[in-house]
Amino acid sequence: MRIAEHPIIESYQKGRKVTFTFDGKEMEGFEGEPIAVALRAAGVMIHRYTQKRHEPRGIFCAIGRCTDCVMVVDGRPNIRTCMTPLKEGMQVETQYGVQGGRGETGETI
Repeated sequence: MRIAEHPIIESYQKGRKVTFTFDGKEMEGFEGEPIAVALRAAGVMIHRYTQKRHEPRGIFCAIGRCTDCVMVVDGRPNIRTCMTPLKEGMQVETQYGVQGGRGETGETI
């Protein structure tokens, strides 16, 4: 289930195997690959829940245009995990509703 090619990031260097946590559970991925890729490879399909209806969302466009993959990363909400490289020790959490109010580009999530 690992995504090998990314449509926007020309090529990312899959580095050494690293550990990170997802909702407190330790997982492994490769340094430099998008967080969403490591999560998908581990079988994680839900990244956030919508504010009003609490509907699950996961990776959709994989190019940083939508907000379906936003999560809380190292305590910062609204991080687009399809574009954010994985690093050793990252703490990734499911996002519930709007946290912080706006995405990285300023749009309401």
